[in-house]
Parts: sequence; structure tokens; C-alpha cells
Amino acid sequence: MELMHSGKVREVYRDGNDLILVASDRISVFDMVLPTPVPDKGALLTQLSVWWFDRLGEVVPHHVISATDVPDRWRGRALRCRRLNMVPVECVVRGHLTGSGLREYRATGSVCGVRLPEGLQEASELPEPIFTPTTKADPTSCAHDEPLTFDQVVDVLGRQEAEEVRRITLEVFRRGSRIAAERGILIADTKLEFGRDDEGVLRLADEVLTSDSSRFWSAAGWRPGVQQPSFDKQLVRDWVAASGPLDPASPPELPEDVVQAVRARYVEAYEILTGLPWRSPEGSSGKDRKHHRGPKPPGPVAPKNAGPVGTP
Repeated sequence: MELMHSGKVREVYRDGNDLILVASDRISVFDMVLPTPVPDKGALLTQLSVWWFDRLGEVVPHHVISATDVPDRWRGRALRCRRLNMVPVECVVRGHLTGSGLREYRATGSVCGVRLPEGLQEASELPEPIFTPTTKADPTSCAHDEPLTFDQVVDVLGRQEAEEVRRITLEVFRRGSRIAAERGILIADTKLEFGRDDEGVLRLADEVLTSDSSRFWSAAGWRPGVQQPSFDKQLVRDWVAASGPLDPASPPELPEDVVQAVRARYVEAYEILTGLPWRSPEGSSGKDRKHHRGPKPPGPVAPKNAGPVGTP
């Protein structure tokens, strides 16, 4: 097999006409890969994506050929996929206002050119989900993804493809949000990627509705006006942001309590959404995990001697 690409979290190998997409245990925040892995993270992302791909097939076809026909050394955290010509836009959709979207709204009253009502605050639910795409930065460069208006997406893709991608992105989010809400989780926002196969069919690619690509909140604990506890890597963003000045050339090591806390949240998101107890690819269960019928809001994890955990 030939290594085609090594990204922040995944490696892509060519295997004949197929690709093998391998998710590692690496974790990245603020475009930095941290030196401390999170045990089982790659397998959790892969297995949750497979679960979602199975449930979103009526909305859009996906790139997965098999989750089992992969080399043994990567079993559980690798997918055999079709080769696609990737759409050169990150398809972001927001149902609630937080993070960079909130910062842009406070500055302009809009997000990616979409005008929003006055008076919205942290974690406010939007009147309807909005498509807020970004550029897809070259992972080998120091560039960051930049917000795009829909007109700019039209300039990149052409109107027909831009409208198709927007429509499908919003429908995936709506369908996924309904499924998650039935299980007690709010999907505040998410990022999707698409590509076209050799026949020109648009397919959902990469990962979908995972703790790396989405913000998951407790529906029961949701309270506008404050930062929400989350079942994703937000606590790592918060810990790194509160740890002091960031040096991309020397990202900080995560302490063990943060590693275990973020792993527990990834496991809990998987268990709540799928209704299945988590077992690592080796067959052992996550440490001291109990299956929950509904989510209990996780609390913040702050670095020692740091101030309050804040929004990055």
C-alpha cells in the first residue's frame, strides 16, 4: 500500500483502486496537533462515522466500501473507501451560535454573509440552520480555513454544485439533529466534506457527525447565555487556551486527567448516540464506563493554576 496523505488525525493509503482511511489517536486544536494521544479516539471516530453513514444513506450516498475489509493492524479504526475528487470547500452548518460564528455575529451581525436576528447570545438556537462554509486550507501549509459567503462558494464551484452541496449539507444536519435529539443530544454545529466519484456522483466523505467534527451538547442541560458543557474536544480547546501563550512549534502535553476526561466524553457521545456500550478494537470496554439512557452534562476540566475555562 502507498501512503498518499498524512493529515492532523488521519492517514490515507492507496490499495489498488480503493483508499484506506486510517484514523489515529492524535488530537488537534487551533490547527496544532498535540503530542499526547487520546486512547481509542481513532476507533471511536471511525465507528461513530460508520453508524451515521448507515443512517444518512437516504439523504446522500457515502464513500465507504467496507469497515471490515481493512488490514488487521488498523481494524476498528480504518475504512475502505472509494477514491473521490474532493469538493474544495469545507461545508459547515450551524444550528446554534457559538465559537467563531458567535464572534463574527458580535462583530457584524452576520455569519458568512447570513444576516441573523439581533439579540442572540452564546448558545442561542438559530431560527433555522445556516450554511457557513469555509475554505479548505492546505494541511501542509500554515494557512487556516477562512469563512466564505455563499456567493464566494458559487465562484469556486459554480451555482449548480454550490446549491446542491448547500442543500445536502443542511439536510444531513437536520436529519442527524433529529436522530441525536431523540437520544438527548443537541448538535450545535458540524463540518462535512464531499467528493465526486468517477461517475460524477456526489458522496459524503471523511467523517460525519463525530466528536471531532461537531459540537455535541446535552439537550436537557442546554441554557442560552453561557458556554455549554460538551461531549467533544471543546474541553481540550479550553485547557490549551488557558494554559498560556501558544507556540505552534511546541504544543503543550496534555495532563492525564484531561486525556481521560476527553476520552470519557468521546465514549459517552458514542454510547448515547448509538445505544451501544463502547468496546475498543481489542475487545475491552472503556474504563469504568456505564451506559446512559440520556446524557448527563459533563463539567469543565481546567489546567492547574489557571483562571476560568473560557471560549477559545
